Amino acid sequence: MFRGLLLSAALLAVPVSTAAAHPHVWVDAASEIVFDDTGQITAVRHHWRFDEAFSAFAAQGLDTDGDGRLSKHELQPLAQVNVESLSEYEFFTWLGIGEYSAGFSAPVDYWLDEQDGFLTLHYTLPLARPLKPSGEVVLEVGDPEYFVAFSLPSEEAVRLVDAPAGCTLTVQLAKELSPQAQAALATIGPDQRELPPELQELAAGTENAARVACR
Repeated sequence: MFRGLLLSAALLAVPVSTAAAHPHVWVDAASEIVFDDTGQITAVRHHWRFDEAFSAFAAQGLDTDGDGRLSKHELQPLAQVNVESLSEYEFFTWLGIGEYSAGFSAPVDYWLDEQDGFLTLHYTLPLARPLKPSGEVVLEVGDPEYFVAFSLPSEEAVRLVDAPAGCTLTVQLAKELSPQAQAALATIGPDQRELPPELQELAAGTENAARVACR
């Protein structure tokens, strides 16, 4: 269970020996915006692949049958604790129209898998109530404190599922930080999650955004 608690903090903390500065964890993200048969958005499906160094750390001691592989069954308890911990950080996900922010229910259909040394967390985040795309819908995935660096490998990493005809998707990838910003963030110690006010502006624009317009 101790290891499970560590993975539950995958997006919250890593050991000092593996983290020197902001960010401490890197995640390649892919997301699906899910519609129902009435044309409303009902969920966001996430697929988050953790960096190799963190995956190796988190996977220690999890191969309980000693076969050299991590099965979905072996990883399931960690997946559960992980998704349950995400609510404290609003799942690093924002979905809404204008000033309206859609709320989320508890994650469902969650699991972890391991491939080529990388752990990937899959989970579905249902909306508390369906969202009718009557204006431009914006999905943002990111950590404002830049403790976790989320990146979309490409614009194809976000897609629409069962969207009505006439819905279009535009994906905005997170900006790359300048060398000066990276150097400034490198002064933040591994035990400090929140960025000081003078450095918060440096992390602005590190969110990944997708915009949906339906006509």
